[in-house]
Amino acid sequence: MDKRLVFLPVRQLSELVRTRQVSPVELAEGFLSRLEELGPRYNAVVTVTRERAMRQARHAEAEIRAGVYRGPLHGIPYGAKDLLATSEGIPTTWGAAPFRQQTFEEDATVVRRLEEAGAVLAAKLSMVELAGGMGYRQPNASFTGPGITPWGANAWSGGSSSGSGASVAAGLVPFAIGSETWGSILSPANNCGVAGLRPTYGRVSRHGAMALSWTLDKLGPLGLTADDCGLVLEAIAGYDAKDPSTAQRPFRYDVPTGRDAPGRRFRLGVLRGVTDGAQEAVVKNFQEALHVLGQMADIEEVTLPDMPYEATTRIILMAESAAAFDEFIESGGTVGLTAPEDRYGGYARTAVLAKDYLRALRIRGLMARAVDEVMARYDALVAPTRPTVAPPLDREFRSVLGGGARDLMGAVGNGAGLPAISVPNGFGEGGMPTGVQFMGRAFEENQVLAAARAYQSLTDWHTRRPGEAL
Repeated sequence: MDKRLVFLPVRQLSELVRTRQVSPVELAEGFLSRLEELGPRYNAVVTVTRERAMRQARHAEAEIRAGVYRGPLHGIPYGAKDLLATSEGIPTTWGAAPFRQQTFEEDATVVRRLEEAGAVLAAKLSMVELAGGMGYRQPNASFTGPGITPWGANAWSGGSSSGSGASVAAGLVPFAIGSETWGSILSPANNCGVAGLRPTYGRVSRHGAMALSWTLDKLGPLGLTADDCGLVLEAIAGYDAKDPSTAQRPFRYDVPTGRDAPGRRFRLGVLRGVTDGAQEAVVKNFQEALHVLGQMADIEEVTLPDMPYEATTRIILMAESAAAFDEFIESGGTVGLTAPEDRYGGYARTAVLAKDYLRALRIRGLMARAVDEVMARYDALVAPTRPTVAPPLDREFRSVLGGGARDLMGAVGNGAGLPAISVPNGFGEGGMPTGVQFMGRAFEENQVLAAARAYQSLTDWHTRRPGEAL
């Protein structure tokens, strides 16, 4: 495979495939080789699905040769976070040693929909064990080892979609599927310098995905650009009778034409104190991003009603994760997990009282309505994606944060099920990337995608690549 193809955005790759300048078989062989050669360097890959990928690539090539073109993902390889079920005997490990041999007879809905779009499944990608459901506090929390960002050999790729972020950043796959309950798509997007989209709760079916928190879990794409994420979201979104939580609201991506948003002025809000406790470089890059955004948007400071956003979302997550893994915890299965704190963390979560969980569910409804009233005035709220750059592999997250930074955007966005996208906006300590996020109202993914695309049309951070992956 021509190395110039490795870091092309999906739209450019798909045009080469559509016009038969590049073959799906060539792409599959090239990316499979990179997954096999470079994947172990970043602890990013669980299983390379070579046999299935080559079969799908040959089928895509034959269809395109016959004039049957399924759309922009036809013949494009991708990787799936290893909590998505795959058939054909391909393991689905959930990132946890006790489940290393687990297999399913049916593909997850997202995997099936991507196959219907002509995409080629090249790998199952590494993740934090049980998606962080046992309360991990440091990067070494997966039987595949700590995820490593391609931007630094001793820095974490982010969790829990660690392999998804690293694989896109290193050019191992053009796009990947991750999941987020609280930060698990946006965190690796930040740490790996790529785009990551958390869709609205209910936008994408979770049938066939490991359940961590039934009312918080969401599946979404990571890619090189916001446009990549929009293309993938259209393919995987939509109602699914096998997942009653999916909304009967079809999604069509507002495809950009020419220079994004010519003449359009966005309205963006910035939460008061959103950079409190963040690293100096993160604050500096965010302020510079606001300066750029000022060319395309009117920006106002925003104050949300005083409510226990973080405590509410945390209680729901802890109670539901304990219930989801009740049998595993009670059987003592956690003793086989990798992170020492994961071996006992689940027991603490079982101590959440039912009355506290029910109170949190009630408060969440009030919280969602209050936040929506504020956000109705804006296309999106904008903030640093994370308060720090990728932390060292040998440090606990809280020690890096220093106890001063909150994650109000994460608590609000995940608690209320709101869409958000992170895109790169610079570099900080140790040459590690930073990100800026755009969060919108429920089911308004096209708004946040448009804002992120417009920002990327004015900057070139998304074109920077980690040197060792080139």
